[in-house]
Parts: sequence; structure tokens; C-alpha cells
Amino acid sequence: MRKLQTTLCLMVAVSTLCSGCVRRRLTVRSSPPGATVYIDDQEIGETPVSTPFVYYGTRKIQLVKDGFETLTVKQKFSPPWYEIPPLDFFAENVYPNELRDERIVEFEMEPQRVVPIPEILERAQQLRDATKAGYTVPTPNQVRRAQEADPTGVPYVPPPFPSR
Repeated sequence: MRKLQTTLCLMVAVSTLCSGCVRRRLTVRSSPPGATVYIDDQEIGETPVSTPFVYYGTRKIQLVKDGFETLTVKQKFSPPWYEIPPLDFFAENVYPNELRDERIVEFEMEPQRVVPIPEILERAQQLRDATKAGYTVPTPNQVRRAQEADPTGVPYVPPPFPSR
């Protein structure tokens, strides 16, 4: 019994002394620099910018800059071999040195397109005509209620005007 306690104490001491560490860092660069970066809809800063991350997988990266088209990308980050279970336990807890996982993504932003006035006026007229013809786009709440209300699959079309 005494030997078992000693062994357990020794294992705990060794595991705390030999704790490993994995540092994950994501760097976003853009051309031109100075774009505001949002990762998963949270503002990170202006390019070039680096931030630590914890989880791998697909991230929504959005770059916004005046005079340029907003760029939205779904970027997949695969884990390195030492982060795949059960190896990740040893990499993060037992391996005595620090492991670094640096990810760098670079984006080319396009200048914002100037829409000619005649094109804007044509689109406005199309919207007016569609409104006069009675075409309406249901709101997300109407669509959700319609999907929940009728399990037969027959689409629900809301009335054009609210009943009084």
C-alpha cells in the first residue's frame, strides 16, 4: 500500500514538472494593409494582426476596408499531427518543451466597384414594379413560422395585407 502511494505521488510530481505547452497563433495579412479583421464576427484589429486561438476547424474571417469590397472567407484550419487525440494529451501535458503552431493567412482585397447611376435607377424601377405587382419577400419570422406550422411540406404564403 505504501509503495502504491509513493508511486502515485511520484507520478503526480513528474506530470506537474513536465507539463508541456502548445501555443497557437493566427496571423492575418491583407493587401492593402489596414483592413479591419473580424474572426467569427468578433473584431480582432487591423491587418497585419495576430491573435491566439484554442480550437481548430472552420473560421469565418471577414476583412473590411473603406474603398474596397468586404471580403468574407470560411477558412479551414486542420490540426497538426500532435494535436490529434490521444497524442494531444502528451503534447499538451507531458512533452517538456513548448510547441508552436503558427498559421498565416493572406488575402488580396479588390477595389470597390462603382455602380453606374443608370444601373441603380434600373434596379430601383424593377423593385417598384415588383412591389406594384404584389410580389413580396416574406420575413425570416414568417418563413420560420410557416416551416413549423405545416409538416406536410406545403408552403405557407402569408396574406398580402394584415387582416383587421
